[in-house]
Amino acid sequence: MNLEHNKRLGQSGEDSAVDFLLSNGYKIITRNYHTAYGEIDIIDLKDDTIVFIEVKTRSSNTEAALNSVSVSKQTKLTKTASIFLSQHTSYEQLATRFDVISIIHKSNRQQLNHLKDAF
Repeated sequence: MNLEHNKRLGQSGEDSAVDFLLSNGYKIITRNYHTAYGEIDIIDLKDDTIVFIEVKTRSSNTEAALNSVSVSKQTKLTKTASIFLSQHTSYEQLATRFDVISIIHKSNRQQLNHLKDAF
């Protein structure tokens, strides 16, 4: 697979994740939030909880997508989330959660799995 294909696949997955989240009552705060530590794909609000979401889109199996959030990646996401909260003080008092959404593309279909409180 080439880089452009992977980019399109990832963007498609993130778009599907946003559609899923909106249809389940989440309010999207921002997408693709960047800091020096890394990026958070989606930051949203659900029931007085700020949810930081990593989206993994693959053309293989779900387990590979879920397991691809390494300890190193978790550390980067946690640091990035801390920076977000320090820059957006109106959210500081809310509970926080880290979720992973895996999206598997198979034969023109998508399978979405939402793992809440992933780490």
